Amino acid sequence: MVDDWRMDRIGSALRGENPTVLRRLDAGFAVIGDVQFLPGYSVLLADDPAVERLSDLTKHKRLAFLSDMDRLGEAVERASRRMDTAFRRVNLEILGNTDGFLHAHVWPRFEWEPIDLVSKPVWLYPHDSWTDERFALGPQHDALRQAIGDELDGLCSAN
Repeated sequence: MVDDWRMDRIGSALRGENPTVLRRLDAGFAVIGDVQFLPGYSVLLADDPAVERLSDLTKHKRLAFLSDMDRLGEAVERASRRMDTAFRRVNLEILGNTDGFLHAHVWPRFEWEPIDLVSKPVWLYPHDSWTDERFALGPQHDALRQAIGDELDGLCSAN
């Protein structure tokens, strides 16, 4: 048993112990990001911690994961557009360079971002964007969590 859910994000989601989970989807878990310097940042976690890359999945499960990624991306887009008129777009990424489990990043992008970063990958944001407590996920993000969850619910019921 792992004491800190961050050390076993997928296992803790499967056990119902991951507090960032927004919804269970077909092939994974939609979670809100630990940091919110770009409000609405979310991640899709594959529902099997042994899966390291997209190609580890069967074709059926791979398509389900990509469909879930699309669904989470659209939910973040709709919620972000509703909550911030400066919303620009959503960036979707499957990287896997740091964490050894399949996951996809969903990054909302905004007009108010610094001019030198707005057109670049979020990974170029300064270190303090990732570590500053003012950007840490907390109760101040409850309305955002609710908005993304509601959009996911609507998109799931529409399919």
